[in-house]
Amino acid sequence: MTDASVSDPSRSIAQVHDLCQRLITNISDVIVGKEAEITLLLTALLTGGHVLLDDVPGTGKTKLAKTLARSIDVPFKRIQFTIDLLPSDLTGIHFYDRKADEFVFRPGPLFANIILADEINRATARTQSSLLECMEERQITVDGKTFPLSAPFFVIATQNPVETQGTFPLPEAQLDRFLLRLSMGYPDRDGAMEVLSRFQARDPLLDLKAVGSSGDISAAQTICETVFVHPVVRNYILDLIEATRNHDDIILGASPRASIALLKAAKSYAAIDGRNFVTPDDIKTLFVPVVGHRLILRASGSSLSLIGFGRAQQRSSDILTHIMNATPCPTEDFRP
Repeated sequence: MTDASVSDPSRSIAQVHDLCQRLITNISDVIVGKEAEITLLLTALLTGGHVLLDDVPGTGKTKLAKTLARSIDVPFKRIQFTIDLLPSDLTGIHFYDRKADEFVFRPGPLFANIILADEINRATARTQSSLLECMEERQITVDGKTFPLSAPFFVIATQNPVETQGTFPLPEAQLDRFLLRLSMGYPDRDGAMEVLSRFQARDPLLDLKAVGSSGDISAAQTICETVFVHPVVRNYILDLIEATRNHDDIILGASPRASIALLKAAKSYAAIDGRNFVTPDDIKTLFVPVVGHRLILRASGSSLSLIGFGRAQQRSSDILTHIMNATPCPTEDFRP
């Protein structure tokens, strides 16, 4: 994408659509039957947000992150979170270089464009908090010195919702840094057969080629900001957000940050679809992934056991679906 193309709205949106279709096709060569999840992942990337992949082991969370990184020609780092991981293991340290007779900064793995934080809830709260600054402000401060991170900067974190032993649940402030929470889910019968066919001889990820660059992503992010959102759609967003604050089963509803996240994600989602305007259907598609992990629910009598934690997520989704069904949806023309 060029600067000239960004100045032409219709051409720009078409280029974002074409770029994302290439990425979706490329990723789908490895990840079978998950086009909707891939589209949401790209939505977060173009919005400048981050993604929490929350699902049981073996459903392709890590594979999806690595496939996205392979599809874009940018530096990628995978960090295996463990209980003994320290913040300096992520951010980097100053060490004394005897030859140069001075302290030199050695960057940590966070100095990359795409970060896979694998099993993020296995690290302590102290280590988890080291991600707050870089995820929100795109910078890292070490020993009083601030280092800017190169764009795009995209964190994909994974966690297992059915295993609590040896884990540290992410606090609300950390969860709020993630634009979307996604689940991969099990493939259907045909999808599972296709997985076996593709992986029976060689991992297709090994042969995957890049179909985009950091410049393409940065230009697409700029274009997504120009997508039009009708005042009626903005009012619809506020109606949904306010409904979460007045629901009997929700103790703490969605914040203004959640409404901004929903608005920006909808703009990117529309651009990926090839449109320069947002519709209420875009808001409906994104409402649960954007808002679901930002709520505090009232206890329903079941403890957060191995099964209970997964049920809590499903309950959050059910409540938000009920809110969408109960909130009038506008039907006007939403074009600019």
